[in-house]
Amino acid sequence: MYKIMIIEDDISIAENLKSYIEKYNYEVFIVKEFKNIIDEFNRYKPDLILLDVNLPVYDGFFWCREIRNVSNLPIIFISARAGDLEQIYAMDNGADDYIVKPFSLDIVIAKINANIRRAYGSYSNLNKERILKLKDLTLYCESFLLRNRDREVRLTKKEVELLSLFIENYPRVISREDLLRTLWDDEIFVEENTLNVNITRIRKRLAEVDLEFLIESVRGVGYRLVEVE
Repeated sequence: MYKIMIIEDDISIAENLKSYIEKYNYEVFIVKEFKNIIDEFNRYKPDLILLDVNLPVYDGFFWCREIRNVSNLPIIFISARAGDLEQIYAMDNGADDYIVKPFSLDIVIAKINANIRRAYGSYSNLNKERILKLKDLTLYCESFLLRNRDREVRLTKKEVELLSLFIENYPRVISREDLLRTLWDDEIFVEENTLNVNITRIRKRLAEVDLEFLIESVRGVGYRLVEVE
């Protein structure tokens, strides 16, 4: 059963959506905590998000960008803002679709079904996800997910780019210059410390799914992925 997350602060609209969508065999979760929606996202692991623009604390555009750092799942905006600029801005921030309030519930279901089919159904075969495997370690490059047996953790886009490079080149050493070029195209505009921070994050992610592999520093050269003895 696919899981739908509703991020909408008008509880009557959210409950109405939930009640209707559940009739179509979807599992639905309404966000109650708006201060850190990413935590709710990581706990629930939805397959699609319905996202309002006007929210407490940060707006929907902000949360769309944050979610895009960790996932490629379909995001559909539902908003009373009907202007072209708002809809264009939503798409520019990573949205897949936009529905203007007041809306028809049948239109909402039709758009949910279409986006689910495109992301996970027969249409998705045209664009299969790149999956990298190294023993029990599996990296889902488009889902931003790292899995080791029954443990999994979500990654940011930068973390996926970095870790995929290590897996594809395992067990070779990758120079700092090559890492910077791969990630940012031109290392001139990137501080050395930026790479150090990203390497630290990758080490933490590997530890979170079980420490079978780690990133080892090779003094004066760069880094490599090594298996723990």
